[in-house]
Amino acid sequence: MALGRRGRERTIDYWPGFVDALSTLLLVFIFLLSVFMITQFFITQEMSGKDNVLQRLQSQIRQLTELLSLERATGQTAEGEISTLRANLFALEAERDRLRGQVSAAPAAPDPSREQALAREMDAQKDVASRALSQIELLNQQIAALRRQMAALEEALNVSEKRDQESQSKIADLGRRLNVALAQRVQELSRFRSEFFGRLRDILGNRPDVRIVGDRFVFQSEVFFDRGSASPRPEALAALDQLAGAILDLEKQIPPDISWALRVDGHTDSRPISTPQFPSNWELSAARAIAVVQYLISKGVQPQHLIAAGFGEYQPIDTGTSDDSLSRNRRIELKLTER
Repeated sequence: MALGRRGRERTIDYWPGFVDALSTLLLVFIFLLSVFMITQFFITQEMSGKDNVLQRLQSQIRQLTELLSLERATGQTAEGEISTLRANLFALEAERDRLRGQVSAAPAAPDPSREQALAREMDAQKDVASRALSQIELLNQQIAALRRQMAALEEALNVSEKRDQESQSKIADLGRRLNVALAQRVQELSRFRSEFFGRLRDILGNRPDVRIVGDRFVFQSEVFFDRGSASPRPEALAALDQLAGAILDLEKQIPPDISWALRVDGHTDSRPISTPQFPSNWELSAARAIAVVQYLISKGVQPQHLIAAGFGEYQPIDTGTSDDSLSRNRRIELKLTER
């Protein structure tokens, strides 16, 4: 009886441990399989994102590294549990052999049912150990697959970084070439502007109401228009004809590959106007610029080389309030610029 009691006590001690180990291994396997499938899905999705590929690949590598560390720890834990199961199995086999020896030495008849139960218990433990070994093998395969994926991601990242460096180099080179080309175009346009303004100065003579201010040729409004009017004065048509002729010569000189335009800006003084035709200085300044542009077009100037703009009283060149200051602010400006 004492012998049977010790056998039952040992069986009760080991069986929960085997069940817990099996449950733990099954949960780990399901978890890792789920993680692997999710990782596969996200890797496929991430590879399709061209613009964010570098950032996403780096994120995937970090996640896979963390997952690999977790799986290594889990694999080590599982191997430890397998070692424990093997030790328990060896202990059970030793106990079985000892019990068999005691039964053989005892005068009483052996208990076949007890031996059969012990044999079934041992078979069950062997089955648990075999399945645990299978789980360990599967985990090793998963780890190897993740390592291959991480290596592939690292290779793709290296290729992307190399392409990015090459692209950055090409962009920098194109930027330098573009800057050189733009500088050349600006220099050419500046040269034509100087020639154009010089030609206008020769044509118009040294009139006090016509002057060059920076990169603009400035006419006082009274050269072309009466006060409060946007219709060119008859005596101003000769000056406009000379201006049109200078622009026509300029169109012949500037190469076709240079995109340029002559901007005609209308400006008024700060005194408000309110008429049915011009409710404000905005309308008056814009109408004067448009009138000059329309006259130049009628003389053969290409419309794509002309721009009309109205600034009202909001771009004064003289902040004074005297009649002379107000007269200087009423003006038509010509500016040769890029389109």
